Amino acid sequence: MSPTSARGSWTVSRSKGLSFMSYDVEKPDEEWRAELNPAEYAVLRQAGTEPAFVGEYTDTKTKGVYSCRACSAELFTSNEKFESHCGWPSFYDPKDTDAVELIQDRSHGMVRTEVRCARCGSHLGHVFEGEGYATPTDQRYCINSISLRLTPDEG
Repeated sequence: MSPTSARGSWTVSRSKGLSFMSYDVEKPDEEWRAELNPAEYAVLRQAGTEPAFVGEYTDTKTKGVYSCRACSAELFTSNEKFESHCGWPSFYDPKDTDAVELIQDRSHGMVRTEVRCARCGSHLGHVFEGEGYATPTDQRYCINSISLRLTPDEG
């Protein structure tokens, strides 16, 4: 994995020095602050974590597509959602592998894998492997509800 910074992965180039990863949706910080409420901004743009067991989608069984609250990119579906009892919505796979990006996270004295929206770079949560859940991938994408917006299936 590439090295990371607080916001965006970076690579070192001999000719250009540090360069931040670019996204299809890029906005100045002031614009993100105007579009997101303070709690959404803290999680999506500052890599915060909402409290466990309080998120809007933690226990929902509604069928549909979960999109990035910041840019509306489709990220997960209810078909891959499962009950992990961890306090946050859990998915065993993203809707498309290109929908998310995985970044090594060494914060808080741990080594984890951060999950970000591949379209806008917003923080979604973390992915964990090898926990023994009976899912096809043995992965748990532990995602903040506040990072998502659910569009229910029609019908």
